[in-house]
Amino acid sequence: MTERPKRTAWIRRFHTAARDAPHVVLFPHSGAGATCFHPLSRALSPEVQALAVQYPGRQDRIAEPCVADVGELADRVAEELEPWADLPLVLFGHSLGSAVAFETAVRLERRGATVRALFASARRAPSLPPEGSSRALDTDAELLDAMRWLGSGSGASLPEDPVFLELVLPAVRNDFHAGNHYRAPAGLRLTCPVIGLAGEEDPAVEVAEVERWSEHTTGPFRLRTFPGGHFYLDDRVEEIREEITLAAAGAAG
Repeated sequence: MTERPKRTAWIRRFHTAARDAPHVVLFPHSGAGATCFHPLSRALSPEVQALAVQYPGRQDRIAEPCVADVGELADRVAEELEPWADLPLVLFGHSLGSAVAFETAVRLERRGATVRALFASARRAPSLPPEGSSRALDTDAELLDAMRWLGSGSGASLPEDPVFLELVLPAVRNDFHAGNHYRAPAGLRLTCPVIGLAGEEDPAVEVAEVERWSEHTTGPFRLRTFPGGHFYLDDRVEEIREEITLAAAGAAG
């Protein structure tokens, strides 16, 4: 039986599940670390084993350089998931994480791994122009304004502590850059089911733009919307848990 690590630099497991439990890989939004998924991981346990991705340049990896390219991030995550490559995996991404999850799923399918489903949350379809490409993010003030505009999950109540901002803003700026410069070819498609998730009052992503994820799979597509903005999922952990659990059991689509 394949030996699976409890923790790597890139993959974190906050809660345990049975060894034969289905697995979901969780991809954070811009500036965030793996711990943003701690509540969802707790809700999924013990029925589903959550593996949260930790990008470099934040939290306990803050000394490492950030990666400013979605494709490179996906290359690294796909490699790190090798110990779990024999399992069917559900991939769940939020905002920037949706793009990284999609590109990771493409790489896993090319390697013959089974991707049971992809959840694309709060991100327009990857072949559409990124909304943020037109926003000025040159100064810290502009970056903070953009974070507040997106909502509470990214910084509506940001501390004014300059030390905190010095630690956090480089990762946020890097990730905004990565997301704003990412665009997939229109013909790039998965074969697994894709579930698009959207906040009905999201200021950055329209529901119709999330619905166009249907163009990036030859499998079934389903759209689900929720009351709330860009970080609607902060208040919808139980509903997201239900969706992931169904998909992990092979009931997506």
